[in-house]
Amino acid sequence: MTQTVLVDKCDGVLTLTINRPERRNALDIATYLALASYVSNASDDKEVRAIILTGANNYFTAGNDLKDFQTPRAPGDSAGLTFLRALVDCDLPIIAAVEGSAIGIGVTMLQHCDFVYVADNANFRIPFVPLGLCPEGASSIRMAQIVGPRRASEWLLRGRAFTGLEAFESGFATRATQPGQALSEAQAVARELAALPPEALQLSKRMMKHTSRPAIHEAFDYELGLFTMRLKSTEAQTAFANFFRK
Repeated sequence: MTQTVLVDKCDGVLTLTINRPERRNALDIATYLALASYVSNASDDKEVRAIILTGANNYFTAGNDLKDFQTPRAPGDSAGLTFLRALVDCDLPIIAAVEGSAIGIGVTMLQHCDFVYVADNANFRIPFVPLGLCPEGASSIRMAQIVGPRRASEWLLRGRAFTGLEAFESGFATRATQPGQALSEAQAVARELAALPPEALQLSKRMMKHTSRPAIHEAFDYELGLFTMRLKSTEAQTAFANFFRK
């Protein structure tokens, strides 16, 4: 267990809780890498049949910690991309439970979960363009596939906020729940999945992802260079400076 990721394993279900309440559960490098490690290692753990992702204190995540965007990046995958690749490559079913808010990568990571349960009053926003950035997390292709090109343009180009109820009505979420009930719904489904024959379950997911996984990794590679370039741009650095001033 790391301080920023709370880990619980019970009855075949591994629950990973993002735990940085002082930063609204914003994801820093250490948290990304911890999450990536737990997700990757879970596939080799015969006692784990399903994974739940959630956030502490009834708040999912404020997205990437912007402080990390102000330091030079080493070449290759970022810590966030390492985590996203682990999600995409995992054959275990992954269930997200979202309360409060999900911002930026907090939204785009949900594209790679198999089930997404959201409080109907949860808030979502993908503010890449307002921050001088561009899509990441394969959202440049996946978002339109999931919710259609018109809504994807609203969310990605305008950075328009939307609610948990809208997420459900658009097909982005599996179900909208009453506030405070998203985790309970996720746990019920996780227990159901954990009781199924594990080899059949994992094979079925692998088959369903057979054609999409290569395309998603290709999108990751394409977006990485452009996103890295945008981080160095005057537009992005000005937006970050304004954010920290506020």
